[in-house]
Amino acid sequence: MISVLLVDDQDLVRMGLRALLSGEEDTRVAGEAADGIAAVAEAHRLRPDVVLMDIRMPGIDGIEATRRIAEAPDLTATRVVVLTTFEHDQYVVDGLRAGASGFLLKNTPPADLVAAIRTVHDGGALLAPSATRTLIREFTAAAPRTLRPHPRIGDLTEREHEVVRLVAQGMSNHEIAEHLVLSPATARTHVSRAMIKLSARDRAQLVVFAYQSGLA
Repeated sequence: MISVLLVDDQDLVRMGLRALLSGEEDTRVAGEAADGIAAVAEAHRLRPDVVLMDIRMPGIDGIEATRRIAEAPDLTATRVVVLTTFEHDQYVVDGLRAGASGFLLKNTPPADLVAAIRTVHDGGALLAPSATRTLIREFTAAAPRTLRPHPRIGDLTEREHEVVRLVAQGMSNHEIAEHLVLSPATARTHVSRAMIKLSARDRAQLVVFAYQSGLA
């Protein structure tokens, strides 16, 4: 059973999310919060598997709340999914840098939202769909970036460097395998080894390291 914490300052949004998840056999709503400070407190109290995090809220915003949750030693198993809109897509990279495992648009179809929760819970990241890939590419091209190479980026092999670049472009393991003419298992192994070497919590954090290190 996947436990989910709902964080949004709009009651109707939380009610809608709760109604949606209550109809799924493998998910349950562990709790709710209407602002960033309450979100962090509830995350510590409930230790949910996944947090659906709004951005614009009173008190601390969703980015700072995400950062606090991601950095908490007792919440290493909790994954945060940022909820955003195209009008505020500048928050996407900030959310990923803060430790989010991905992001969803608020107009995401219900079935896709539930699938996304399962994906993040299983260790995946919401970075593969073409729309998401385009959004990340457009924003990161416009956002000022200061290179901060990961201290262990030099530990990656040439192939692992190449694979990390492709991950940062939003490619799935299957797409990487086709691009590099590898088996899917080999591509998955390269991704896993790169994550281990860089101590990346998940695929989303691997993308952040790639951008910060100038690999993408």
